[in-house]
Amino acid sequence: MTGIIKVLLAGESWVSTASHIKGFDQFSTVTYHTGADALETALSGTDIALTVMPAHLAARDFPQSMDALAEWDVVVLSDLGANTLLLHPDTWVAGKPTPNRLKLLRRWVEEQGGGLLMCGGYYSFQGINGGARYRATPVEAVLPVSIHPFDDRVEVPEGFTAEVLDTGPDGMLDGLDAPWPLLLGLNETVAKADARVLARAPEEDGGHPLLAVGEAGRGRTAAWTSDIGPHWCPDPFCAWPGYPVLWRRLFTWLAGR
Repeated sequence: MTGIIKVLLAGESWVSTASHIKGFDQFSTVTYHTGADALETALSGTDIALTVMPAHLAARDFPQSMDALAEWDVVVLSDLGANTLLLHPDTWVAGKPTPNRLKLLRRWVEEQGGGLLMCGGYYSFQGINGGARYRATPVEAVLPVSIHPFDDRVEVPEGFTAEVLDTGPDGMLDGLDAPWPLLLGLNETVAKADARVLARAPEEDGGHPLLAVGEAGRGRTAAWTSDIGPHWCPDPFCAWPGYPVLWRRLFTWLAGR
């Protein structure tokens, strides 16, 4: 199979508020931020057509049916907690039943051969204070890693260099020679028995999976447990020549191409 690979990335946006106090006076500001800029740049002009659905839109606009999911070859959940997909505004505001999109994702992978990737972050896997809440969900059931019930962040402010264990299916990591640039953290997970762990953190930082791939029913899934951009994935990693190669090959494999 050839042609354009359509990838939907849900998440990677946030709104920050700040209070500024200057003596007697104070004021507040609100700023909007995005975290997928480096990935969008890396894939620009390639056969990977990446569409980013910001977190504040995903609650309403993320696909609610198998037919809607069928428009995509790969779906990425990145720094987007389970609540955003579970609580459509019709349910949260109006108290109406709506489709369970975590169950839909599992069915789409297993029955329709979809490719699902979860990328790390403060609201990925189990996340900060356990708030991402993907443990024991249908999404965890198809991922190649198991998720802890606690805050699973591993902060490595001094940086760690990934250990490549396996070049992966279709030689996914061929030519991406060590050492990789530093990463500054990841979500702690445990590889499932049938998973293929391609890269991990070094033992001194826990030896946790960094990139794991697997199959679920007719589909393929992967876990990249660090960020796709700052802060855990700093600018030198994003500027590394291997960065676009890694993502293009991973999406191609997930799409079954």
